[in-house]
Amino acid sequence: MKNLAKSALFVCATTTILAGTAALGAVDPAVLHAKIQAKIKEIQWMSTDPRVVAAVRQHNMSEPAVTRDMTEAKWKSLPVLDPIVRDLSKNDLALYLKSRRDPAISELFVSGADGTKVALFNKTTNWSHKGMAKHEVPMKGKISTGPVELDESTGVEQIQIGLPVLDAGKPIGSVVVGFEVSKLK
Repeated sequence: MKNLAKSALFVCATTTILAGTAALGAVDPAVLHAKIQAKIKEIQWMSTDPRVVAAVRQHNMSEPAVTRDMTEAKWKSLPVLDPIVRDLSKNDLALYLKSRRDPAISELFVSGADGTKVALFNKTTNWSHKGMAKHEVPMKGKISTGPVELDESTGVEQIQIGLPVLDAGKPIGSVVVGFEVSKLK
């Protein structure tokens, strides 16, 4: 009976993995690439938007006292309704970006030069994305395009695009936008 239960669990897990892989394979890579390139053109305004640049510049000059001592462990322990998370998702920049939200966007967050959060749509898995391509590539003035993946924080299959926040042409932070694959048009 014990071996039967293990076998059933293995079959169930394998079927789930194969179903996920099949769903990924259902999208023609060339079509997906074209859709992502089109979405990148649509969101590039965020790189130089005066409100985005001003908020990131302010964050870089003086990180808010409430988040100065934030660690990954502390961030992970915060509930989504914690005042710190709420402030980041309801601040002026977050509300402004939400007002211009594309329906295909599953998540969006803005980070300062240090990789910590300036604004976000919903709580991210990590407090800082420093050391990750989605932040580091934009900090070199380039656009980062991640793979199709099941996002841990949103629970949807998405592709993340990392854009630099540019102040007079110099990268000062990043904007990461997750596009839900099933909603790309």
